[in-house]
Amino acid sequence: MPFSAVLFDMDGLVLDTESTYCQAWQQAAARMGHYLSDSFCRSLSGLHHQAIDAKLQDACGADFDIQAFNRRAGACWRERVTTDGIPVKPGVAELLAYLEARQIPFALATNSRAANAQECLALAGLAGAFKVLVGRDDVAAGKPSPDVFLRAAALLQTPIHACWVLEDSLTGIMAAHSAGAFPVLVPSGSPVETQALALCAMMRPDLSAVLATIRAEFAHR
Repeated sequence: MPFSAVLFDMDGLVLDTESTYCQAWQQAAARMGHYLSDSFCRSLSGLHHQAIDAKLQDACGADFDIQAFNRRAGACWRERVTTDGIPVKPGVAELLAYLEARQIPFALATNSRAANAQECLALAGLAGAFKVLVGRDDVAAGKPSPDVFLRAAALLQTPIHACWVLEDSLTGIMAAHSAGAFPVLVPSGSPVETQALALCAMMRPDLSAVLATIRAEFAHR
């Protein structure tokens, strides 16, 4: 369990972006004559955009105009978050403050493009919160490949095996496990996938519980 750095996922872990994405996807699909269920939208959690496009194409048919859909969904999403912002998940501020105070290195490693991640953080009031940020477009392959975590660990100058990776999705846990990190599952929904449970080294219900575990770890150092 000892560690030297913490790597954060973004969507569903730091930010409650998934509900905003689901609403935008459903609105765009409805305008194009299609229906996307809540469960289908949740199944897209943690995937990079190419995998999302492939699943949408399969669900809506070969003649579905994915480019038009993405434009509509993007417009719906931006309209909502520009007005309402993006909610921050409970416990984020306290965990980041503790890591800063303890001078424990941390980074954000996301399947979103880096510019999109920066925009989301700004809309959530977290601009500048992560000095090190690695996006899908910064590496050769997104999650479930381990590249974003390996890159983030390298930027922090910390061996990957000494990094805790906080993730809410199976895709992210697979990437963390493949990287050789210590995968910590913080589920954003239920039921929790059995494969994620099998691959994670530890599960905590929320980031407040993660902070409690980290405090206990450092109390013994």
